[in-house]
Parts: sequence; structure tokens; C-alpha cells
Amino acid sequence: MRAALTKDNSMVVTEVADPEPLEGQLLVRTLACGICGSDLHALADPDAFMETARRSGGTPYDPRDGLVFGHEFAAEIVAYGPGTEQTLPVGTVVCGPPIGIGPQGAGIIGYAPMFPGGYGEYMILNEGLTMAVPNGLDPKVAALTEPFSVATRAVARSGIGADDVAVVLGLGPIGLGVVAQLKARGHGPVIAVDFSPRRRALAEGLGADELIDPATASPYDRWADLGVPTSTVERMASEIFGVEARSAVVFECVGVPGILQQVIEGAPAGSTVMLVGVCMQSDRIEPGVAVSKELTVRGTFGAMPKEYEATLHDIAEGRIDAGSIITGTVGLDGVAGAFHDLADPEEHAKIVVIP
Repeated sequence: MRAALTKDNSMVVTEVADPEPLEGQLLVRTLACGICGSDLHALADPDAFMETARRSGGTPYDPRDGLVFGHEFAAEIVAYGPGTEQTLPVGTVVCGPPIGIGPQGAGIIGYAPMFPGGYGEYMILNEGLTMAVPNGLDPKVAALTEPFSVATRAVARSGIGADDVAVVLGLGPIGLGVVAQLKARGHGPVIAVDFSPRRRALAEGLGADELIDPATASPYDRWADLGVPTSTVERMASEIFGVEARSAVVFECVGVPGILQQVIEGAPAGSTVMLVGVCMQSDRIEPGVAVSKELTVRGTFGAMPKEYEATLHDIAEGRIDAGSIITGTVGLDGVAGAFHDLADPEEHAKIVVIP
């Protein structure tokens, strides 16, 4: 099959062996695959990518050594391997969480050589994790279930209350997904923050209640106007006198050094900080500030199959307009150029590969 293969710090299109489904697996033909920011980071700084995975308990493979990236996919069933139930007919359009499981081991699809991703013409999937795409949903849009499901998990893990204020920092695909998921669940106000006018416009289309350009205004100056107590003393007084106090949840979707400390300083006392963006570099924070404010700092990563399935139905049934963030499509020969183009937030938000 043809595939866009990693080589050193670039991508080359070449012929590679077709993957073969083993016990419990099926062979699919890729119809669409989103380019994820994780792929960009893996290729730009593979050593940091591998070290982060290793220190998190994973077994990383070197992105420079000929991997077929692509974990945001929709595909068509071509054939079944042995030991499968074959409940979905050949030709069914499917998608699923990028979890590779089988006799060859386990790994994340697109980041493990035994599970080539959607930047190739064919993939192998685990039958038990494969879901039919409902309602005739466009495969390009179905492929975005994966990043939007990451947002689904982030919102669920935040424990956000019905009256809480949400601030979303960074409006890449995951940040936009967080905005969409919050609004689909009826939360508000949702304040969306990004330097890029185009990204802010996309967030507005997904329902954001307020848009902030951090070059001209601070997202942390709105707490009093929104009825959120800012100091620990105010928060404690509310508890002592039994007064219901509004809380805040800050979704940090940027993932670069320095942002977390800014959030710790700017977040109101008693708020929750969700680490959604993946910072792979060393960073410096002052824990004492977080302690004195009684902040809850919580990480989130990926999504479970049930969260993926729920997100797929949210998209297919129109509760989330995932397709609105697609700003371009390319074939396999355009993948390397797309990696370059995605560096400009005014040009693109999400590019989908059509092999």
C-alpha cells in the first residue's frame, strides 16, 4: 500500500507492506484521517515525545524510524481476520478509538509499527473497538470523533458544575472540542481564549459565550463580573456562612512552558485547573500559590471507548458540529506540506488526509 512514512524529521510517501489482520482483527481501507498536533510534536521533537511517553509508563517507538502516523480515522471494512464475529458487513464505514490490541501486542495506532495509522491506505483494527459510523456521517467528520472525544473526557474529568464558569485557554482542535462539549452539555458561560482571530471565530461558531484575545485583555480579569470569589478568604467565608459561591474551571489546552504558572496565578481560589494540552518540556511552577488557593490540578489524556462512542453520536446527531473546524484536505502526497501549513493558526485549524 501507499503510505506517508516518517523518515528522520520529515515525511515521505512510499510503498509499504499491506497490514494483515490477525486473531480478532479486521482490515480496513482508510477513507479519512485527521492530522493531530501530537503528530506534529512527535516529528518536530521526537526525543521529548519519547521521553514523555517513557516516563508516563509507555513503550515509545522512535517517530524517525518509519512509522505510519494517523490516529484520527474513519475507514471501510475490507476483510476480517480469524476468530472474528463479523457482525458488521464488509463495506461498512467505521471508526474507533486508536487502541491497537492483538496477538502482535498492544500500542497506540499510528505510533506503533505493528499498528500503522491512517496516513496509509489500509489499517488493522480490533473488532471489539470498531464502531459503525451512524446516520451517513461524512467520513471526514467521523474521523474527528477522536480529538473531540479527548475533549469529552476532559470535561467529564473536570467535574464542572452547572453554574460554574469555564475558561478554555488555547483553541486548537482539542480546545475547540472542549468548547463544543461544554456547550453541548449546557454549560455556560464558556470563555474562549486565543491569540488567533480565526480560532476565536471557530470557537464562536461552536457556541463560546465570550471571546478573549490575550494580547489585549486578560481572561483572569472577569471573575468579579461573573460572580466568582477570587480570594481564599472570600471562598472560606462563603463556606462558613453557607452561601453558595460560583466556581471556575480552567481548561489549559496550550501545553507550552509558562502557561501553567500563569493559570495558577490567575485562577480564583477553589477552582479546578484541567491539564489538557501536553507540555513535553520542563516547566516551573510555584506550588505554594496553588496550595494557598486550594486549587485542584488534574490531568486528562485520550478517551475511553464509551466516551468515544458517545462523542460519535453527539457528532452524528448534530449536537456537536465537528466538521466546522476542518479547514483543508490533502492526499498522501500533501501530508508533508500540511504539517508545515498547520504551523499557521490563521491558515488552518484541522487538515484531513484522504489517502
